[in-house]
Amino acid sequence: MLRFPNRSIELELAQATGRRSIEDTKGLTHEEVMYRTLTDTNNRYIARQICYVLTIEGLETYILVPSDPLDIDRLAQALRPAPGDMSDIDVIIGRRGPIASHEMCNGLMIPIVYVDQLYSFNKDDLIKAIPKRKGENEEQIKNTSNALFNHIVQIADNAGATDEYRAINYLSVRYDEIYHRTQTMQDENYSFTAIDIRLSRLSGTRKIVDVIFTYENRTNRAIQQWFTRVDITEEFPFLVSPMQQYFER
Repeated sequence: MLRFPNRSIELELAQATGRRSIEDTKGLTHEEVMYRTLTDTNNRYIARQICYVLTIEGLETYILVPSDPLDIDRLAQALRPAPGDMSDIDVIIGRRGPIASHEMCNGLMIPIVYVDQLYSFNKDDLIKAIPKRKGENEEQIKNTSNALFNHIVQIADNAGATDEYRAINYLSVRYDEIYHRTQTMQDENYSFTAIDIRLSRLSGTRKIVDVIFTYENRTNRAIQQWFTRVDITEEFPFLVSPMQQYFER
């Protein structure tokens, strides 16, 4: 979402909108008109001064500041001409900065994130992109992937600020094996019950975590766990080892 740092910028955007032709705006929603105006290269001087705010579960969580001026266009495009429901997803990779000053975004004092990478997608498109494997029911793997993805993004306090959540969020959009494993376990009459993150025994000079997925048998309540390792030492997490069965030591 966007906010105006001051009244002057708000009115300047209104004037830029008013300069658009009637043919260009007639019949459009307010959001569609705003999108067209802000993504118009002639109005980039306005787009540079807007406050871009990342909301999580409806809460204003971070003010986004691009590291590269070219990312202003991506931030403007992420506003979307027709805001959807929870299916619209924005992934931000960046460095957390200080709390914004009172003057920066018209009194909104939340953490700043300096954006190094931004990509937006529709959740349905992500789910459709997960390749179906031999023997899997296409509709069922879609339902399973949707449920697991929702669980991950709706975990309490998952604002992507901790190493643990960075690892989980990385897996949710970059590692489709977690969805296939969950489907396999369901086919064996297990229910997905929890995700746990622990510092890996392989950690030394690198910070590596084990992301453990727990499944419970629906008949006898036996527990089975599977895990994968993720390196979260630097800004961009990456996979260390593929998913495998987890045994307590």
